[in-house]
Amino acid sequence: MNAQTNDVRIELNGRSLTLHEVVRLARPAQEGPTPTVVLHPEAVAAAERSVRLRDRLIAERKPIYGVTTGFGDSVTNQISPERAAHLQRNLIRYHLNGVGPDAEADVIRATLLIRANALARGNSGIRPLVIERLLQHLAADILPRVPERGSLGASGDLVPLCYVASVLLGEGDAYFGKKIVPASEAQREMGILPTVLEAKEGLALINGTSFTTAFAVLAAHDAASIAQAAEIVTAFIGEALLGNASHYADFVHEAKPHPGQLASAAELRRMTADSGLSTTYEEILGATDPLQDDHRELEQRIQEHYSLRCAPHVIGVLRDTLTWVGQWLTTEVNASTDNPLFSVDEERVHHGGNFYAGHVAQAMDSLKVATAGVADLLDRQLALVVDPKFNAGLPANLVPPSLSAEAGLHHGFKGMQIAASAVTAEALKTAAPASVFSRSTEAHNQDKVSMGTIAARDARTVNELTGQVAAIALLAGAQAIDLRGRENAAPSVRRIHELIRSRVPFTDGDRRMEADIATVRELILDGSLARAAGSPTD
Repeated sequence: MNAQTNDVRIELNGRSLTLHEVVRLARPAQEGPTPTVVLHPEAVAAAERSVRLRDRLIAERKPIYGVTTGFGDSVTNQISPERAAHLQRNLIRYHLNGVGPDAEADVIRATLLIRANALARGNSGIRPLVIERLLQHLAADILPRVPERGSLGASGDLVPLCYVASVLLGEGDAYFGKKIVPASEAQREMGILPTVLEAKEGLALINGTSFTTAFAVLAAHDAASIAQAAEIVTAFIGEALLGNASHYADFVHEAKPHPGQLASAAELRRMTADSGLSTTYEEILGATDPLQDDHRELEQRIQEHYSLRCAPHVIGVLRDTLTWVGQWLTTEVNASTDNPLFSVDEERVHHGGNFYAGHVAQAMDSLKVATAGVADLLDRQLALVVDPKFNAGLPANLVPPSLSAEAGLHHGFKGMQIAASAVTAEALKTAAPASVFSRSTEAHNQDKVSMGTIAARDARTVNELTGQVAAIALLAGAQAIDLRGRENAAPSVRRIHELIRSRVPFTDGDRRMEADIATVRELILDGSLARAAGSPTD
């Protein structure tokens, strides 16, 4: 049976969790009321069957990796069934060596949900009670304090997920009520008992890709808002530059029908419709006398620079990347990312490598390249609109003409363009793939690893940087529309301009602008910008 979602409830079965549900649970303030998450009865039954098989195989004194053997290269050390539970506690403790900043709350919520869903498939030999403890911590918003660094993305996210498992044991620290407290204290306050692990259960909690995938799902969600913002910036700056909107014509893009390119061009057509600023090829021809001599300089370009003309081809790559990334991530959040796995139907245990985050690593490496390409696009558009050699008669650096009496004293958006260029360079540098940096680890047992966690964290960083570039470009676009004459802009552009001006004033002289950037960045993140433009927000 599929997971059932309404305003109040999600039932996990390990097979039908959606990316939207993950984001909704991870970011409750942004995404509306938080549903209650429970295990589907079929998931409970499947987990119980898996545990019975686990216990029978252990009683037969068979070597089962990580259950009655050591871990990793220590797989040749077999232990007695009586010591199997103790082994799990040691497993958790010797991996508590993460470094770096703590992961954000949304990442931890997503991690708890994704791990619970993976275990709900009933292949991991873990009791329903332990899965429900994950969900109890999620519901109570007891969020384990997890350092971001330390995972190779194979064998799963061992180090970060050990911090999750440690909190279930009542050990370590957690974020609770906007404070960092001992996990045991938060559990007592919420009436949650510490978990006592049985055989295999520690390994089931940590030997998977849930931390990496949490970063990835949130990064993909945020990259979708960047694609929308990029189209809004392009329409905004295209209007300010009196640009040629014919570049977005149906015919052009239907002749190269990549879905993302088609969608991006359609958005640009919609947002520049009924404009008194943008022009068309036919209008340019109508304002141009026939050629009388052998040569002349045209007063107006018949086609724009690539950063405007090819915008659908750049943003479309991001859109199409998000499509297949979403498909891969949906598979990953509904997978048993664990080893070993118990097949009740076959009555046997399988040893494999489902903890390997290769698909997530490749998805995030591709996503950050596509997103960084958008940052570069917007930076180029910004460079055009502030430069009097290219901005169709606007003042240099968008300094208002009213300041002409103070000529030379004000520099307008010069510093903003410098900042955007620096941020863009950082986005492009961070877009270098992480998955190619596999390195043999752990006595050459883990001799090929995914580096998926690094790729996913980098994708988040590239999103942040690209969003900052988009915010700067939007502020420049708003300034340019003011200077050009807002009343002549397309209706969608006017609505965007009104929204920005409701939060950020016109720049009538040199002043600090970092708060303006943060304000507009938030309009991108919370969907306000897309709603003002009339763009789809889900």
